[in-house]
Amino acid sequence: MKKLIVIAAGVLVAAGAVQVQAADLEAGKAKYQVCMSCHGPEGKGQAIFPGIAGQDADYIAGKLNQYRAGEQVGPNTALMAPHAAALSDDDIANVSAYIASEFK
Repeated sequence: MKKLIVIAAGVLVAAGAVQVQAADLEAGKAKYQVCMSCHGPEGKGQAIFPGIAGQDADYIAGKLNQYRAGEQVGPNTALMAPHAAALSDDDIANVSAYIASEFK
């Protein structure tokens, strides 16, 4: 049973790595230009805006999808929701992968 769990975890990790590699990092970098004004050029955040450096692509994509769906995510939801609403699924995958790979 332990072996099966280890194998399953390895498959999930590998699938996440493939997802990041399949994303268009250049397109993600271009989309991040809008994010930079609040989250900073290195994703460290500033003032009331949180740092996003060090987050994995799935976490970032999940949050962006929540904002895009109109869910209340946190105190900055009103600021983030309009930005996320303008993103396609590909945009979210690309910018998430870019942030995760660039700002470790």
